[in-house]
Amino acid sequence: MTTGTIHGVGLGPGAQDLMSVRADRLVRGARHIAFFRKAGRAGHARRIVDGMLHPDATEFAMEYPVTTEIPVDDPRYNERLGAFYADCAHHLRALAHRGEDVVVLCEGDPFFYGSFMHLHSRLSGDVRVAVVPGITGMSGAWTASGSPITWGDDVLTVLTATLPERDLARRIADTDALVVMKIGRHLPKLRRAVAAAGRVADAWLIEHAAMPQQRVTRLAEADAVAPYFAILLIYGQGRRP
Repeated sequence: MTTGTIHGVGLGPGAQDLMSVRADRLVRGARHIAFFRKAGRAGHARRIVDGMLHPDATEFAMEYPVTTEIPVDDPRYNERLGAFYADCAHHLRALAHRGEDVVVLCEGDPFFYGSFMHLHSRLSGDVRVAVVPGITGMSGAWTASGSPITWGDDVLTVLTATLPERDLARRIADTDALVVMKIGRHLPKLRRAVAAAGRVADAWLIEHAAMPQQRVTRLAEADAVAPYFAILLIYGQGRRP
């Protein structure tokens, strides 16, 4: 029997009309759909494709065993997530060995801070794995803001707000243009780091880019709590004609 293919399909920043033609075709034609979600939630990737799935599609919801309940430096965090990804990969591998193709829904781009990468590393070399790139959340954010993120020779740095405050401040001070992702409950720490780097006046917070509830505000005027889908931007001011 010919083995099936596991497709990691990038859905883009959150709007169906920002998906690629290939992604749209695969999602609409899939008989097996897999997606990550927090327990008790519908899952953002699943919401993006609402109304697109084939009526006979079988859905496989992969529910994280832990998100923010345990610190990332606690050994139990990696142990639980490692076992979770292994179980998910086992399920997808079994489908592929039966000759079934599976579409794994991925927010943004599958190879950019995405959970699919943990499946890819476990499945590659065993079954066929194909990746469909998607528009990243950060691209959706600077487009939503209406300003270019880099000019000329600007250096762009991408950080996650999960880094220690001192590291954030150092890197923020040392770059021309900046993207900070995974903000959420780390917003107070990020504010302090931006202030320590002397760049509060330049910082913008983009919430829910490319979604109906999209919001663009200066960091200094933003709410005290940021949603999961929030990205901080500092625009480069480099060389231009």
